[in-house]
Amino acid sequence: MKKPHLKKHIGYGAQIVAVGVVTGAFAGLVVTLFTVLAAMAEEASRGYYAFFRTHPAFIPLLFLALFLGAVVIGGVLRFLPMIRGSGIPQTEGAMRGLMRFSWYRALTGMFAASLFTVFMGMAAGAEGPSLMIGGMCGCGASDAFKRGALIRRYQITGGACAGLAVAFNAPLTGLLFAFEEGQKRFTPEVFFCAFSSVTVAVLVRNALRPLLGADTGAYFTTFSFAADYTAPLFYAYVLFAALICALAGVGFYALVFLCKRLFGKVTFWKGMGKMLPPFLLAGGAGLLTAYAMGGGHAWIAALGSGSDGVERIFSSPLALTLAIVVLVRCLVTVINMGAGVPCGAFIPMLAIGAGLGALLALLCGEMGMDAAYADALIIICMAAFFTAVVKAPLTGVVMTVELTWNFAFLLPAVLGVAAGYLVGMLFGTKPVYDRLLDEMLSSAPAGVHAYVLRLRVGEETLAAGRAVRDVLLPPDVRITRIERGEARILPDGNTVLAAGDVLTVEGEARDEREAAEALAQTLGKEEE
Repeated sequence: MKKPHLKKHIGYGAQIVAVGVVTGAFAGLVVTLFTVLAAMAEEASRGYYAFFRTHPAFIPLLFLALFLGAVVIGGVLRFLPMIRGSGIPQTEGAMRGLMRFSWYRALTGMFAASLFTVFMGMAAGAEGPSLMIGGMCGCGASDAFKRGALIRRYQITGGACAGLAVAFNAPLTGLLFAFEEGQKRFTPEVFFCAFSSVTVAVLVRNALRPLLGADTGAYFTTFSFAADYTAPLFYAYVLFAALICALAGVGFYALVFLCKRLFGKVTFWKGMGKMLPPFLLAGGAGLLTAYAMGGGHAWIAALGSGSDGVERIFSSPLALTLAIVVLVRCLVTVINMGAGVPCGAFIPMLAIGAGLGALLALLCGEMGMDAAYADALIIICMAAFFTAVVKAPLTGVVMTVELTWNFAFLLPAVLGVAAGYLVGMLFGTKPVYDRLLDEMLSSAPAGVHAYVLRLRVGEETLAAGRAVRDVLLPPDVRITRIERGEARILPDGNTVLAAGDVLTVEGEARDEREAAEALAQTLGKEEE
């Protein structure tokens, strides 16, 4: 009995890996091009904003351009609502089978709209859109090979992870995202698909970027980690700073959804007016400081001890400059997320956390902390803030290592991330991307339909020979009863499914046909 199962799983895994390789190559090519263009667009915006700072008589032209840009993006979102926001919630909905949209429209729309917002000088990152673009590449690869609903979900997952890995040059972070944030479970098929897609995509990235004149190394090279991180007092500083950053993350989370509710009441110009505040605010922030523009890569890099230092705002003290940039970046990021501007919020959130970490490093320095610990504390605070908002602790820990290519401060980083996660739990916050997805689904015009199916587990299906917990079922689906001969079984996660079992499956879906197709591929044909 085991040999047919083994042969079946190997064959199915080989199919997933083969399509995953195509997904990885496609995502690696498109996302690499997108991130290189985004970096060029950010550099260009810094150049013309510098011109306006030195030639204030032309500033009205800047705000006229921003006004027109808001109208353009508002119009695009009327016709392509699936690209609203960072794209991460929609991609998670697609990989879980909760949402379905045209992959090439979403890909091209997000590609162009995100580049436009970066060029306009907004606090816009490329990482969230990269994840959506990668996911749509996976959907395109699946459709090209005419795969079914189940394979499509796997490939969207693999493509999304590949997009994140390419954007950050962080393959392990991409893999973890698949399990912790994407599917929220581990199955061999998810691993095979994510691993093959991420590996190929990163190889493509590292081959293409030198040809495009971009580097391929670590993300943040200005940080130094030569201190001894085993001192008990340093752990006390880490815990103190991480708790403050986590509380700030909870406050940021609350502001985002307050802002969403406020923007939900904006109806003038058929909703296109929602784009005016974020675009015009971005103009004021960009004129104040270049650190308020773009995703925040330059800002985070400037905080490292190996940089030339932070450029002061109006010759103000360092602490005041840090506080101004953190407050401005927090405000513009909240407004962008609340309004649904098609731009990334992943790296902007990290930038806010890093700025808070720099402020707290100054405070801890006044309390007696050795300056050699400052760089590590900044990175740990960045991860703690991110974890409090996104509720993905493993991704937060691994990300700190991959973005710096340093393991020396791993244990303190675990402590800081754990503090951020626990504070989020104490305040009862839901992962921000899950809540954004829930709100998108609740406002969608199509209703949710309940269904009950009786399916017979087939010999050649993925479910045969596996425990219920190891089967990737569509969301909101549960197996309520198993009929095995004369026996009637109420299953739990440890119940092993056998070929010939008749399952009673209950669920809810927006697209019953697609849900039934995925269940048939996973469990077996419907019982007559």
